[in-house]
Amino acid sequence: MEERILTLHPEGKQGVNISKQKYDVIQQAILAILGEQGEVFFKDLAAEVEHRLEGNFVGSISWYVTSVKLDLEARGVIKRISKSSPQRLRLAA
Repeated sequence: MEERILTLHPEGKQGVNISKQKYDVIQQAILAILGEQGEVFFKDLAAEVEHRLEGNFVGSISWYVTSVKLDLEARGVIKRISKSSPQRLRLAA
């Protein structure tokens, strides 16, 4: 049976129950991108992750990026840069 993880949401909303393996792949890609670039626009994040995974991922990368990004925000791993429009993200320090 596949291991799953229930994600958190920064606003306390209901998270989603997703594959732990897929979560880990997306999380590693997001953290690597933020580690290299410092800041990234949220709107560009899914494209960056897709480029890194280059067809080695089954499922909607943009959906998984959004779900994992919200979870990482809720856990304090990454932060939205306040008052930025469009939304920008960075590692939480």
